[in-house]
Amino acid sequence: MNKPNKVLILGSGALKIGEAGEFDYSGSQALKALKEEGIRTVLINPNIATVQTSEGMADDVYFLPVTPYFVEQVIQKERPDGILVAFGGQTALNCAVALYRAGVFEQYNVQVLGTPVQAIIDTEDREIFKVKLDQIGVLSARSVACTSMAEALAAGETIGFPIIVRAAFALGGLGSGFANNMDELQALARQAFTTSHQILVEESLKGWKEVEYEVVRDQFDNCITVCNMENFDPIGIHTGESIVVAPSQTLSNREYHKLRSIGIQTIRHLGIVGECNIQYALDPASEDYRVIEVNARLSRSSALASKATGYPLAFVAAKLSLGYSLAELKNSVTQTTSAFFEPALDYVVVKLPRWDLGKFSGVNRQIGSAMKSVGEVMAIGKSFEEAIQKGLRMLDTGKRGFVANRPEQELDNAAIDQLLSEPNEERIFAINSAFEAGYTLEQVHQLTRIDHWFLQRLFTIFQLGQQLAAGRTNGGLDSLENKLLRDAKKAGFSDQQLAVQLLGEGDVKADELLVRARRKALGVLPVVKQIDTLAAEFPARTNYLYTTYHGTENDLARETARSIVVLGSGVYRIGSSVEFDWCGVQAVQTAAEEGYKTILINYNPETVSTDYDVSDRLYFEELSFERVMDILDFEQPGGVILSTGGQIPNNLAMRLEEAHAPILGTTAAHIDEAENRHKFSRIMDELGIAQPRWKELTSLEAMQEFVREVGYPVLIRPSYVLSGAAMNVVSNAFELEEFLKAAKQVSAEYPVVVSEFIQEAKEIELDAVADKGEIVSYAISEHVEFAGVHSGDATMYYPPQRVYVGTVRKLKIIAEKIAKRYDISGPFNIQFLEKNGTIRVIECNIRASRSYPFVSKISGNNLIKKATQVLLGKQVARDESERVYDLPYVGVKAPQFSFTRLPGADPVLRVDMVSTGEVGCLGDTAEEALLKSMLSVGYKIPAKTVLISGGPILSKVALLSATELLVKSGYQIYATQGTHRFFAENNVPSSLLYWPSDAQEPNVLT
Repeated sequence: MNKPNKVLILGSGALKIGEAGEFDYSGSQALKALKEEGIRTVLINPNIATVQTSEGMADDVYFLPVTPYFVEQVIQKERPDGILVAFGGQTALNCAVALYRAGVFEQYNVQVLGTPVQAIIDTEDREIFKVKLDQIGVLSARSVACTSMAEALAAGETIGFPIIVRAAFALGGLGSGFANNMDELQALARQAFTTSHQILVEESLKGWKEVEYEVVRDQFDNCITVCNMENFDPIGIHTGESIVVAPSQTLSNREYHKLRSIGIQTIRHLGIVGECNIQYALDPASEDYRVIEVNARLSRSSALASKATGYPLAFVAAKLSLGYSLAELKNSVTQTTSAFFEPALDYVVVKLPRWDLGKFSGVNRQIGSAMKSVGEVMAIGKSFEEAIQKGLRMLDTGKRGFVANRPEQELDNAAIDQLLSEPNEERIFAINSAFEAGYTLEQVHQLTRIDHWFLQRLFTIFQLGQQLAAGRTNGGLDSLENKLLRDAKKAGFSDQQLAVQLLGEGDVKADELLVRARRKALGVLPVVKQIDTLAAEFPARTNYLYTTYHGTENDLARETARSIVVLGSGVYRIGSSVEFDWCGVQAVQTAAEEGYKTILINYNPETVSTDYDVSDRLYFEELSFERVMDILDFEQPGGVILSTGGQIPNNLAMRLEEAHAPILGTTAAHIDEAENRHKFSRIMDELGIAQPRWKELTSLEAMQEFVREVGYPVLIRPSYVLSGAAMNVVSNAFELEEFLKAAKQVSAEYPVVVSEFIQEAKEIELDAVADKGEIVSYAISEHVEFAGVHSGDATMYYPPQRVYVGTVRKLKIIAEKIAKRYDISGPFNIQFLEKNGTIRVIECNIRASRSYPFVSKISGNNLIKKATQVLLGKQVARDESERVYDLPYVGVKAPQFSFTRLPGADPVLRVDMVSTGEVGCLGDTAEEALLKSMLSVGYKIPAKTVLISGGPILSKVALLSATELLVKSGYQIYATQGTHRFFAENNVPSSLLYWPSDAQEPNVLT
């Protein structure tokens, strides 16, 4: 076997809808596999928040855009022998195909390891793919590949409606949708051609089952299927938007084996080496099937399949790419069996997607063939009921499970019918509403086309809920007998759900503790089970654990050595993403270096933290008070780290402390004093620290009086978020009135916080680590945009470029006061406003923040490592954080937006965060770093023309010299009315375009 000496790996860039944390996980596994072989690795990935771009993963990391131009530059400089292109999602694949077609790999003699690029093109180009399948008699949907509108309309005519339109070389169903007539087809095709040069018009198989297999093949033609999965939702909903169940539950033995052998036959014919997934549509009424697509790369489902089975697909795929055979590789989870086997599961896994559509104004909330979800969770149980209820809670949307949720407005039958037949992200709860309204299983099946088996299981949960609620009248909790309690727990009911069903919607958290005490008194406790990939046929050495109520004994004893529990960050959503996974992994690694056994609790299948070899024990479990306490009761660790997992663990602080959990670092009472607006504000006043003026108001008159005092604009936040109307900036009396109409009522029960909004203020952030109130390390970064854009959506410089030294000194004095007053031990983050020399504090988060990986990697000073050492009680010497100004380069963090995937969403940045990911790039100058980061999140440098709408006079003046340069460089400038006039006055040539609202030609839109 000819092993390469140096291999280049392409990452996937910023997290976006359709391409998220799963590629951090697969790339990290590939790097581990190559390292084990002694191969030097070079990684290109601008996503600075990921684990794979950390020190110690790749030998060299380039924070550069994954585009043909930059990748060629790196190849030229590094001269690698081989390149891996299947571990960075569609971004890496598309880049590799472009480089292959341009002859770059041949020119520099770089071998593409694993699946040949031609095989990738065969699967990505819809027309070639169909021909390939026809060669071996495998059925695919009747379809026509089109490169023009005329071809698309002709194809619609030939195939007949309904049809689905899909874009080639796209990820997450971008640019796809269903059409029922020519007009809809024309609108869809127009949209799809904006994302791809080729589209596919094919017959609609809506209502068929969707089934996937993960297939692994080596270069010697050995081929196995590792995991088969079935979608809860029928065809018509993208697999990334669907609830997915593994192993499949409703296929007959014949169907299962038929699809398995077709999968193996197809993958062999395509010549894929490594790992891929094949998706089928299966007719529920016969054994008729169609192959929908093959992804010749690691995908979202392969991350899920790895975590669901314990078979490390990405690791094995990387080894196969080097030329190993399956028989030569060990199963690294069991460490005893070969990798040439198909895992067996003695449990069921359910994956559920998480949406954040409420953050986007105007967005179309219907879910369908294009992805809109931003994250996913994976729940493990011994029954479907147990797993699905766990999963619904893991989504962290405030739901308690399938039943016993907070009462919402009553739905009439017409509304229920619509939710069932035209699903949005709440469809599963509409099924419960249908059961409550007396719908039969057959009626629900007709409207949803969801298999009877799944509906029957959900109906079981519904009936158990009814049974529990009936107990409310006869004795409630005291008369709850053991059998009903056990049945409910086996069906995934949480203590909180039981409390609501038995005791009503009172003080739910207090009632939950009563249920917990009663449950423990009755001896109803969960057991800890191992995932061993072999359904317990062979002894396993895995640390891969879950809890269940189906069982009588634990698979292993508690950890007896000194141990630390780290709470993970849970589901990725807008505002909490891969950066907190990086923080958690750094905390676990640091604790291990300090000699502790590490126990991690997390349930996100996309993450590196839920990989089998990151911690000594991994609990794939809920981050709820109940489950965390169950695990703490069992493991009895020396301490619990909350501060590296973002908001979910932080929200548990008070309750865990009340239950005497050994929380490390800042006390829960102090965390609460920072999280609670009132307490925080009072403490700032007590310390003499300025903050924007604010009041919590309970009447309209009081609001208007406060506005008169501070003047517009003001920032308004309802204390209870009503209909997704979270924070809003209000600029005039009309907007204030409109907002209050939306908020329905302002009263003592529903107060509204109104703060002055300071315009054109600079926002500065401080990330720091303190030990017993003394700061030992810090980093200060500066936002490019004025305050008013959420810090997660802002572009950031580190080190700061336009902040006076005097300002930095003032910031440090304020931070030191806050750290001392809160007696902070561990990580914290403070956001400041600076205008005309006055500094105000916006907020203080006593936990790691989103910018930790960015500042840690740019400065080479790992703040989480230091924070973890502090939490573990180690003396950490104060470092010279000030020396960052001597850095010979600048780092820029830029946000990634996914507006193209959300039809109808208003792409304007406000005080609420809407970006889905970020990149971080380096440059010799601030401008160079900024340009690289913009290119990394998908901006393209225009070739010939630029449209400028200059805004207020000050920004027109600021744009003048840049526009003159553009004209000199041969660009044609278009400008809107005011800007055109301003340019003319200053002798800069431009062509006038009218605003869309002017309805005059020439118009911006036409």
